[in-house]
Amino acid sequence: MREIHVNVIKDAVAGAFAEANLRLPADLENRIRACAETESAPISQSTFSDMLSNLDAARELNIPICQDCGMAVVFAEIGQDVHFVGGGFEDAVHQGVAEGYQKAYLRKSVVRDPLRRVNTGDNTPAVIHTRIVQGNGVRLLCAPKGFGSENMSRIKMFNPSAKPEDLIAFVAETVKIADAKPCPPVVVGVGIGGDFEYAALLSKKALCRSVAVPNPDPYYAQLEQKMLDAVNALGIGAQGYGGDITALGVNIETYPTHIAGLPVAVNIGCHVTRHVTVEI
Repeated sequence: MREIHVNVIKDAVAGAFAEANLRLPADLENRIRACAETESAPISQSTFSDMLSNLDAARELNIPICQDCGMAVVFAEIGQDVHFVGGGFEDAVHQGVAEGYQKAYLRKSVVRDPLRRVNTGDNTPAVIHTRIVQGNGVRLLCAPKGFGSENMSRIKMFNPSAKPEDLIAFVAETVKIADAKPCPPVVVGVGIGGDFEYAALLSKKALCRSVAVPNPDPYYAQLEQKMLDAVNALGIGAQGYGGDITALGVNIETYPTHIAGLPVAVNIGCHVTRHVTVEI
């Protein structure tokens, strides 16, 4: 049994959310740089250059990449041989979010009640998804999720007889409806299978996979490419100005499902789809 003081969790979460809001994952920045060179539409090409200048400025000035510093989402994988001491795990996560957003001067965007809309003042509580795994370590994937893109997400309960072409059309339709609202070029997370809520969870996890890493199953890797081609064929372009590149990547995550259903969720991420992973 390994003991981990909850202050270690708090500090890791605080640092991860600060880092995520100030630095884009390298794979995503590299994809944006590559797109800036291949985009043929002059206005979108210029927009890509502006995006890169923004990333450089955030790095040099140590300021957030985007004014929407997101709602804190944490995917926690906890080893079954870990024992937390000094307090509760979830309390430590919330404290880490509060500390990270305060110390890094990140915008606080969370309201305590969804209808009465009073800001909590420290961007808590976080949304925490916990999974117990083998081992004596802790893996925290911290993703600040902006809501301009989150608001464009959709889920559909397909008939199990639906064909891959139907799913491709649904993904493309979702991005078309979103248009310029989620600050394209977007990252598209697709969750297929499970049940209603798990498909949505899969789509959020898909956003946190590197756009440089295709699905390990060749069947789904090919489907990712077909979805990406369909989305880019929309011609929405960077920030909606029109162009070749509307999406930086499409990632699919799957799970077994019931014989009577085929849930499909699409979670949209903006061009600064941020996430940092910490292992303890």
